[in-house]
Amino acid sequence: MGSSNKLTMFILISLVIGIVTGAIVHATVADTTALVTNLQLITTMFLRLIKMIIAPLVFATLVVGIAKMGDIATVGRIGVKALVWFLGASLVSLSLGLFLVNLFEPGIGTSFVPPDASAQTGIVTSGMSLSEFITHLIPTSIFDGMARNEILQIVVFSVFFGIGCAGVGDKAKTLVDTLDGVAHVMLKVTMLVMWFAPIAVFAAVTAAIAKSGLGVIVDYGKFMGQFYFGIVILWVLLFIAAFAMVGRRAGALFMAVREPTLLAFATASSEAAYPKTLAQLEKFGCSNKVASFVLPLGYSFNLDGSMMYCTFAVLFIAQVYGIELSWGQQLTMLLILMVTSKGMAGVPRASLVVIAATLAQFNIPDSGLILLLAIDHFLDMGRSATNVIGNSVATAAVSAWDGQLKSEEEARADAERAAVRSTA
Repeated sequence: MGSSNKLTMFILISLVIGIVTGAIVHATVADTTALVTNLQLITTMFLRLIKMIIAPLVFATLVVGIAKMGDIATVGRIGVKALVWFLGASLVSLSLGLFLVNLFEPGIGTSFVPPDASAQTGIVTSGMSLSEFITHLIPTSIFDGMARNEILQIVVFSVFFGIGCAGVGDKAKTLVDTLDGVAHVMLKVTMLVMWFAPIAVFAAVTAAIAKSGLGVIVDYGKFMGQFYFGIVILWVLLFIAAFAMVGRRAGALFMAVREPTLLAFATASSEAAYPKTLAQLEKFGCSNKVASFVLPLGYSFNLDGSMMYCTFAVLFIAQVYGIELSWGQQLTMLLILMVTSKGMAGVPRASLVVIAATLAQFNIPDSGLILLLAIDHFLDMGRSATNVIGNSVATAAVSAWDGQLKSEEEARADAERAAVRSTA
C-alpha cells in the first residue's frame, strides 16, 4: 500500500474513532470544557503547521508558474479562462442553493424558534463592503500579507512579481530557479506535516462531538440532510463539468484528490488541504504553470461549497422569521453574493460573515444565525471538502482548455521520475 493510501486510511480510522470517542465523552463527562479546549489546541497546532507553509508555497509556485509562461499574453489568456470558469461555477453553486432552499423550505413548518432580533451572534459583519474588499485586495506590504496569511493579497503581489520576472527574461532565471527550489522544499515539508493529520482529525471530531453530542446532528437532521443533498448534487455537477473537459479521466481526477478532500472534510478547513491538493493535481497531469496559477486564485474566487451554503442559509433564516423575499430580491441577493463571496478567503468564519452581511441588506435579523452556530462545524466540513473538489476541477479544466494537461502516460512517467528523485 502506497504512503498516500496509508495516510487516507489512517485519516478515515481517526474520523470514526473520533466520532465514537466524542459520543462517549459527551455521555459520561459532566463538564467537557477543559477536554474540548485541549483537543482543539491539537487541531490548532496542526492547522498552524499547515498555515506556516501556505504563504511561501503560494508565493513561490505562483511566481514560478507565471514566470515560466514567458509572456504577459499567456498569463492574461489563462487568467481570463480561469475567471470565466470561476464565475460560471459561482453562478451554478449560488443558483443551486437558491433552488433547493425554495424547493425544500427547511425553515417553514419546523420547530425552530426564531431568536429575538436583538440577540447578539458575536459575528462581526464589517469589512464586507465593496470598498473594504477592494482596499483589502491590495497589500500595503507583502510581508504584512504573508504574516497574516492573506491569500488574496499574496496572490495579487505574486501575479505582479511573476509578470515582472517574465518581463526581464534571463536576468531573473536564477531567482526563478531559486523560488522553484523553495516550492519543492515546501511541498516536501507538507508531506512531513501531513503525517500529523490523523491526530488532528481525531482531535477535531472528538472535540466537536464531545461539546455538542450526536443529538445536535439529530435535532438539525432535516436541515443538514437537505444541505448535504445539495452538496451531493453539486459534486455530480462538478463531475459532469470535469468529464466535459477531461473525458474519462474525470474519475481519476476525483480519486487523485480524495486525500486532500477527506482532510478538508475532517478538519473543516479547505486551507489545510491546499499543499496536498497542488501536489496531487500535478501528479494527475495538470501543468505546473497552470496549477500554480489557477489553484491559488481559486482559493480566493472559487469556493463552490461555501457559496451554495450562503444562499441556502440566508433563505432558511428568512423562512424561519416568516419573511418572504420576491424572486427579484432573491436574484439581487444572488448577484450581491457573487461579489461579496469573493472576499471570503481572508475572513475568519468566512461563510457566516458573508451571510450576516447579506441578511442585514435585506432587513432579515442576523440573530437568526444563532440557529446555525451549533451545527456550523458539521456544515463547514461539507463546504470545505466541496471547495477542494471545485478548485481541483477548475484547475484540471483550465489545464485541458489551454492544451496543457498531460496525458496519463506522461503524468505517470513524471510521477515515477519524481519518486526516484525523492528516494535518491
